[in-house]
Amino acid sequence: MRRAELVFIPTPAVGHLASIIEFAKLLLDREDRFSITVLLINPPFPPTFDAFIQSIAASHTRIKYIYLPQVDPPPEEVFHSSVEKFVTDFIESHKAHVKEAIISSVLSNSIPLAGLVVDMFCTPMIDVAHELGVPSYMYFTCNAAFLGYMLYLPTRHDQVGVEFSESDPESSVVPSYVNPVPSSVLPTFTFHKGGYISMVNHGRKCKEAKGVIVNTFHELETHAFSTFLDDGIPSVYGVGPLINLKGQTNSEANQAEHDKIIEWLDDQPPSSVVFLCFGSMGSFGASQLKETALGLERSGHRFLWSIRLASPPGDEKIPAPSDCQNFEEVLPVGFLERTREIGMICGWAPQVEVLAHKAIGGFVSHCGWNSILESLWHGVPIAAWPIYAEQQINAFQMVRNLGLAVELKLDYRSGGEVVAAEVIEKAVKCLMDGESEVRKRVKEMSGESRKAVMNGGSSFASLAQLIENMLGCNVVAKE
Repeated sequence: MRRAELVFIPTPAVGHLASIIEFAKLLLDREDRFSITVLLINPPFPPTFDAFIQSIAASHTRIKYIYLPQVDPPPEEVFHSSVEKFVTDFIESHKAHVKEAIISSVLSNSIPLAGLVVDMFCTPMIDVAHELGVPSYMYFTCNAAFLGYMLYLPTRHDQVGVEFSESDPESSVVPSYVNPVPSSVLPTFTFHKGGYISMVNHGRKCKEAKGVIVNTFHELETHAFSTFLDDGIPSVYGVGPLINLKGQTNSEANQAEHDKIIEWLDDQPPSSVVFLCFGSMGSFGASQLKETALGLERSGHRFLWSIRLASPPGDEKIPAPSDCQNFEEVLPVGFLERTREIGMICGWAPQVEVLAHKAIGGFVSHCGWNSILESLWHGVPIAAWPIYAEQQINAFQMVRNLGLAVELKLDYRSGGEVVAAEVIEKAVKCLMDGESEVRKRVKEMSGESRKAVMNGGSSFASLAQLIENMLGCNVVAKE
């Protein structure tokens, strides 16, 4: 039996790392001939993901982790100008270290190298694959429609030569989206030269890969997959949903909070609680928190609300949300007392376990793709409240194209105008409507998501084709 080694290169961010590791675990579960080496780029700023790596390393011995040497990040002003350019430039500065690590720690082994699997922001490493004479595969943590958007950018750029402008037509026809995409929901990077050019280059580089692996499934994004049949686009493999159903390993402090949250949910009626959670980097200022509290209270629904505070204005450091030390300081006077029978406020929350709980009836979410897949898996409808990155166009896709979410504020952006309590109240009431068409569609899609990964399902079959592709290629043996 011929063995094969794959080298994975993830973006140093927890959402990207967790998703690509789930794919690595799935690949090893399906194919005994693979072993995997993950090259870890140290994050340019806290937090580190050491605890996450330690939690999975012991249980998956066929995954080897190698930390690359520390590299100075680009200047902070690049981050504030364009996160996409900052991340892309930072990762590109690791190319020599990646090549050296592969030569010294992978090619020196007896198992031949079958290829590199690079995250969507790590496409500069496709050059390393070319230099080593092995195939490359891009792992795309977002959805298939957004993959289509990234592939569309180079074509558009060749025609117009500049980034998008506020004066452009109100909507853009992007083949992978059913409806024209309003300018108001395009990712922020499309309007800023540095980030725009970075993403154009990722789109170009993607076409040099032998295949693109996407954490989605055909039944969810049938239209997007139908647009990947043109010449020049590599094979696209939908292998999702890839979800860690056990959740992340908790620290001692988080375990206590976890138990407190689950015990509270155990006491609530089925499908009665709306869960508000906005991802590892999602946060709001005091004014928005107050409006959200008023909207929740007026809705009359039970709630579990994970609150993270935004960095203070004028902070020159790279912003990261912080836990609130005193909820009374940032919420309306008397709110905690008035809602203590129906609501729970927390900082960190075990999102996967919460969404799986029978008490949860709705999810007010930032529409990060991992969160969307988790909510669909558990049949929990979403009220879309995007904040940054590609979340606005994800929200548009879920609400307008797929009918799988309720609109709260599709064009909201971090630091934007405060969303009024009336808007939040209306969205929560619509979300928690037990007979809504959205809720019915989400329940149906939940069943489709589970079928997709089972034997005979679309993602199960797509993964089999990918494995055949990987093992059928020429491999580089020990030199």
